[in-house]
Amino acid sequence: MKKNETDIAPLMNIFIGLAQATRCCRQDTAFCGGVTFHQYVILDAAVKNKDLRISDLHSLLGVEKSTTTRLVNPLIAKGFLTKEQAASDSRMVRLVLTKQGLKKHQEVAACLADFFSNIICNLPPQENQAILNSVQTFIGAIKKASGTCNCCN
Repeated sequence: MKKNETDIAPLMNIFIGLAQATRCCRQDTAFCGGVTFHQYVILDAAVKNKDLRISDLHSLLGVEKSTTTRLVNPLIAKGFLTKEQAASDSRMVRLVLTKQGLKKHQEVAACLADFFSNIICNLPPQENQAILNSVQTFIGAIKKASGTCNCCN
């Protein structure tokens, strides 16, 4: 069944609002501590995964391979990550977090903790868990729909 424009208007307004509100996390400019939000996600993945490959990052970031490389290269240039041969396969390269990278990760994590705390403070206390659960459900629905929809490709 097709929905008419009046039925989808509230959802369109939510998408526009989300795009505007999360703009800071989608930019190629520094978010916290001189790194972008995507670059922080890469540093965070390196903290959590000692055998991190660039190919592991494509789906995590939801970007093309060339974009992943474009995001990783400045982190290597700044000395936050290094490339090393993977132990499991000498043809593979893994990304390794440096001491400087760990320090940067901690700095940005503290910045993000403040940012996220401010978000939580702006939610009604008695409803914040229900809101977060609803947003997770909404994200899941978007992911499912985007896999079956060709309007966004």
